[in-house]
Amino acid sequence: MKPGSQSALVAYGPIVAVVAVLALTPFATSGNTVLNAMVTALIIALAGQGWNILGGYGGQFSFGHAAFFGTGAYAAALLQVRFGINAWAAFAAAIAIGAAAGAAIGFLSFRSGLRGSYFALVTLAFAEVFRIVANASPFTGGAAGTLIKLDVSWTNFQFQSRAVYVWIALALVGLVLAGTRAMERSRFGAYLVAIRENEDAARALGVDTFRVKLQAITLSAAITAMSGALYAQYYLFVDATIAYGPWISVEALLVPIIGGLGTVFGPLVGAVALHALGEGTKAVAGRIPGIDLALFGALLIVAVAFAPNGLHGLVRRLGQGFGWGGAK
Repeated sequence: MKPGSQSALVAYGPIVAVVAVLALTPFATSGNTVLNAMVTALIIALAGQGWNILGGYGGQFSFGHAAFFGTGAYAAALLQVRFGINAWAAFAAAIAIGAAAGAAIGFLSFRSGLRGSYFALVTLAFAEVFRIVANASPFTGGAAGTLIKLDVSWTNFQFQSRAVYVWIALALVGLVLAGTRAMERSRFGAYLVAIRENEDAARALGVDTFRVKLQAITLSAAITAMSGALYAQYYLFVDATIAYGPWISVEALLVPIIGGLGTVFGPLVGAVALHALGEGTKAVAGRIPGIDLALFGALLIVAVAFAPNGLHGLVRRLGQGFGWGGAK
């Protein structure tokens, strides 16, 4: 085997293996509860991977990724309901619209020199403004939200079986994982990490930090908008609280931190672990309101204290201790 081929196999082989294993889940169970939980976890993993590119690799922490998630969700829904656009075309357009929103917010923020806590608060402010506008505007359905008409068919991106949604979500996650791996191995990825470690030093060495950060937030927003569009298409409903609520901003940043910041698999590991643990806790403790959020907060504290590199980093350390390998 040629060195280049071997390197590609090492880099992308684990992604193919993980996606293939998860794709077998619908064959192991036909219960809608499990499949629904899996689709939701994969949607959150997509949003987390979007956040991870900007925050994990680029070091630009955002508290308002709901702005991109909600834009993707509303765009996918409104393009179908208001303009009669085909669901598949609306899905693709929603990603582009989300990317444009990210580029606009990034341009305004980075051109103003915002970074650190200032950038995080500005993204939070944008998400809140979007939420208020969506909640008040008749075009978005106001507080009542927007309902996508139920019409099950492939052309409408609606399916009778939950398994199909699992496979579509997995295909998108696999595509994003592979794209993240390619980014990680590219010059752009190296620039992002350099900015994360020391932005001033990276600029002094000739890195166009504004351009790189703008590209990162645009890509991050596109992936997060993809997760929002998939959410709207799966649940066929979106309102301001769902689309732009703080819950998605929290989960988008939580899953990479729990799973492993700045790693390819971190958001997926974090999303699966958190949602599996959340559902398990609800099953044991009952449907106590907020029990899953309390558990997430406790797990975040434990992860920061004892596993600063996340669950993925912890597994890698244990694997190296036993002489195993491990994909980043």
